[in-house]
Amino acid sequence: MNIEIPEIALNDGNRIPVIGFGTYRLKGNDGATALQHAINNGYRLIDSAYNYENEGTVGEAIRRTSVPREQLKITSKLPGRYHKYQDAVTTIQESLYRANLDYYDLYIIHWPNPKQDLYLEAWQALIDAKRWGLVRSIGVSNFLPEHLERLEKETGVLPSINQIELHPFFNQEEQRKWHEEQGIVTESWSPLYRASDVFENDTLNEIALKHGKSISQVVLRWHYQIGAVPIPKSSSPARQLENLSIFDFSLDDGDMKTIASLSRPDGRLNDQDPAEYEEF
Repeated sequence: MNIEIPEIALNDGNRIPVIGFGTYRLKGNDGATALQHAINNGYRLIDSAYNYENEGTVGEAIRRTSVPREQLKITSKLPGRYHKYQDAVTTIQESLYRANLDYYDLYIIHWPNPKQDLYLEAWQALIDAKRWGLVRSIGVSNFLPEHLERLEKETGVLPSINQIELHPFFNQEEQRKWHEEQGIVTESWSPLYRASDVFENDTLNEIALKHGKSISQVVLRWHYQIGAVPIPKSSSPARQLENLSIFDFSLDDGDMKTIASLSRPDGRLNDQDPAEYEEF
C-alpha cells in the first residue's frame, strides 16, 4: 500500500511531511522492528529525543530499511540539563553519534525550562549547529509565545517548528494562531491523547461512523485540517497504516466545530505547563 503524504514548507525553505511517527518508549530490537515497519509503511518524518534513549534504535531502523536516508526526516531533541551553550553543542554531536547519522533534519529544544533560564544559550547552539551542517532545520518544543518572542529578539531567528501538546481535548487554538502569524509550523505531540479515552468518546465515534473511518483517523485528519503535524506512535504495522490513511476523506465544518467543542482549559495530559514545568 503506497500512501502519498503531502508536505508542508518550513520558514527556512525545507519541507516535512504533514504526518510523522513518534518513537517514545520504542527501544531495542522491538523498537527498531516497529520503526522499520513504520518506514516501510510510508512514514518519512521520525521523531525521537535524547531523553527517549532511543536515538540508536532510530539509527538501526534506518540502516535496516531500504528507504534512502535523504528521503527521511529525522528529529531529535535537546534535554534541559544540557542548555548551556557548550553542553548543547556536545549533546547535538552525541545525538548524531548515537544514531550514527551525519546530520539531523530537525533538532529541537525539548522544553524551555524557564526557571533555569538557559534556553537562549541552547538556541544559539542550535543556530550554530545548523550553520555547521549538523542539522538542517531547528525548532523548539513546548515554548510559549513569550519564549519565542525572546528568541527572535535576542538572536533574530525564529524556530521553524514548535512541537506542543495538541489533541481534541486541548486544541491550543490561540497558540496555533500565533504560530501561523509568525510562520512557525505547529507539530502535535500526544495527538491521540490517551487512546482509551479517545476511543471511548461518543462524539468522536459518531463522526467516525459518519465517515466510515476509525476514531484515530478522524482525529489525525482533524490535525491535518487545522494545519498541525501530528506524530502518532504505534508498534502495530496495521495500525501504522491506519493512522496514515487520512487523505481520502475530509471533515466538514460541522465536524470541525464539534471537535473544537471538546477542548477544555484543563485538558493537558499531565498538567505540564511550559511556564512552570522543568524537564532535565
